Amino acid sequence: MYQVIARKYRPQAFDELISQEHVKTTLENAITQQRIAHGYIFSGQRGTGKTTVARIFARCLNCEQGPTPYPCGKCASCLEIAAGSSMDVIEIDAASNRGINEMRELRESVRFRPARDRYKVFIVDEAHQITSEAFNALLKTLEEPPEWVVFLLCTTESHKIPSTIVSRCQQFSFRSVDFAELVKRMEWIMQQEGITADADAVAVLARAGEGSVRDSLSALDQAIACCGDKLNAAEVRALLGMFSLESLGRVTSALAEADSQKMFDVVAELEANGRSLQHFARELARHFRNLVVVKITGSDTRLVAASPAEQQKLAEAAQPFSEEDLTRYLQLSLDLFRDLQTSLQPRLHLEMGLLRMVQAGRLQPIEEALANLGSSTPPPRTATPPKPAPPVTPQVTAAPVGSIEGGDLRSRLHAALLEAKLTHVADALEHSELAESPNELVFTTPKMYQLYLKQTEFEATAKRIAGRPVRVTIKIGEPTRQAAPPAAAPKKAEDEATTRALAHPEVKRFQEVFPGAQVRTVRNLKDN
Repeated sequence: MYQVIARKYRPQAFDELISQEHVKTTLENAITQQRIAHGYIFSGQRGTGKTTVARIFARCLNCEQGPTPYPCGKCASCLEIAAGSSMDVIEIDAASNRGINEMRELRESVRFRPARDRYKVFIVDEAHQITSEAFNALLKTLEEPPEWVVFLLCTTESHKIPSTIVSRCQQFSFRSVDFAELVKRMEWIMQQEGITADADAVAVLARAGEGSVRDSLSALDQAIACCGDKLNAAEVRALLGMFSLESLGRVTSALAEADSQKMFDVVAELEANGRSLQHFARELARHFRNLVVVKITGSDTRLVAASPAEQQKLAEAAQPFSEEDLTRYLQLSLDLFRDLQTSLQPRLHLEMGLLRMVQAGRLQPIEEALANLGSSTPPPRTATPPKPAPPVTPQVTAAPVGSIEGGDLRSRLHAALLEAKLTHVADALEHSELAESPNELVFTTPKMYQLYLKQTEFEATAKRIAGRPVRVTIKIGEPTRQAAPPAAAPKKAEDEATTRALAHPEVKRFQEVFPGAQVRTVRNLKDN
């Protein structure tokens, strides 16, 4: 009768375990030193070897040559435990035997000595499903069992086991199986089974288990049944419903080109082929995570579950993007996957999510947008330039500004900046607060203005206006002072100033960059 690969190649000794060195070493030393506890908790995700280790441990304890960390595998005890027919090694499925009555029966069974072996071992699978009342019934027995009893509690959710039980047991946390070790193990199994597969196909099968050896081997069994003794990555992906780097790469290609049409084509093809849109969103989030990792660590990393060839392709796909862009796309893809879980219109949500990624790639940081305003080229001069109009500064709120010769330091500095044609720096100063001391000038300004105040021209001007050696410090924060309202001006002059301000090239450029901006107050600096 056929035996599935996951059972056929189940480890029968500690030497055959992978990725659980800390568990293997501790249990081997405990057996060698005869320091065997009466209760153990094996916790970890599915398929990492918890029940397998429990059976190996039971064989070590009851082998005719034991207790020994190296069971012979030939005696009656070893053979019966491997076959699951030993009378002294009792496996209990707590999912279906979780009540207080079952625990009372177990407690009665503990009182009797083993029928033949050295220890009576109770292996409890899914131990977290035992009810609180059942745990309480077992508590005293677990704390002080007879010398011939060992409890092995296996669970995927150790946090659900009461602390009173945990405190009476030794706990071992099983790790997810390392991708490289799992690939190596699967290649060995394929060799034993006479199966040939390319490196990408093995990587796909190993990745399908998400750290679970059993799940990966089950996927291998399915692939062999479908494709025979020769496996290739494309057929295996199609069988398991996984997406290739090429299909996921169409999204990154559309992002690099800012092409919204390609995003619609991707969704249309998924829909036409009957692919799961939720699964695609999940794989897309995983893909962007891998791109972020490869962008940061390089193409040769153990943090990405992929073959070397796939890692190289990921590095090439990540090259056009910055780390910040990829992080933003990862967050958007995670949000998209979350929304699709409850969406009644998954196609609409997917299309909207992919378009949102394209639009996010077009966004410009506010600091860059503000900095670009100051780089606009002045209008070309005519042969006979007209007499320049008084400088006008548009602003939301304004403070009275004095001349360079008189007034406080802040007002004189503002006037000097305007005279030097540093209008944007002057505007940033208006939204800032100055704290003056004999040796230091501290400007507190909102984050959006920091780039202007950190310019060397501003520091030099501030020191010149101060008239003494001072240190200029820029701090990020909201000013606590409120700006004084602008002085009233005659209505006609105010209208003329407004007209000139709105016609100013830099004001027009500002309104182009920020279409929703409004000029609320215009003040003529000559009217002071």
